[in-house]
Amino acid sequence: MNTPSQGDKQPSPTPEELREQVEHTREELGRTVEALAAKADVKAQAKEKAAEIQEQAAEKATRVTDQLRDKAAQATQLVKDKTPDTVLDKAAHAASQVRDTAARAGQLAAEKTPDPLREKADQAASRARANRTPLLAAAVALVVFLLLRRNRRRR
Repeated sequence: MNTPSQGDKQPSPTPEELREQVEHTREELGRTVEALAAKADVKAQAKEKAAEIQEQAAEKATRVTDQLRDKAAQATQLVKDKTPDTVLDKAAHAASQVRDTAARAGQLAAEKTPDPLREKADQAASRARANRTPLLAAAVALVVFLLLRRNRRRR
């Protein structure tokens, strides 16, 4: 405790003032300890940094995607501008003929296909739709296998 000296003009603090000072010091010490603990928590810092990097990557991916869309739109417009109208008309006409021919072939195949075979095909299509992911995985595995086999033969 402070004892008043002849040079001191302030009276010594009362016990209540000392308690308040001690409480204030405890609060400051608690905040300091929390701040030090946060700095020492490497896992939390790593999570914060990972979240920050992930956010930056998402923003960059959005920017790049937008740029690619813009460039694709520009390229499409450039091709349309450079392609003569006669070629565009012929391509549209050919596409229409292909669609019509495919529709007629589909109708003819449906008419000529026996009912039991059509039912089996419908069942197979239903199963394929229900198990799309495993079928796609199997198809990818088959393609990879065939590509690897082809590469080995070339060596």
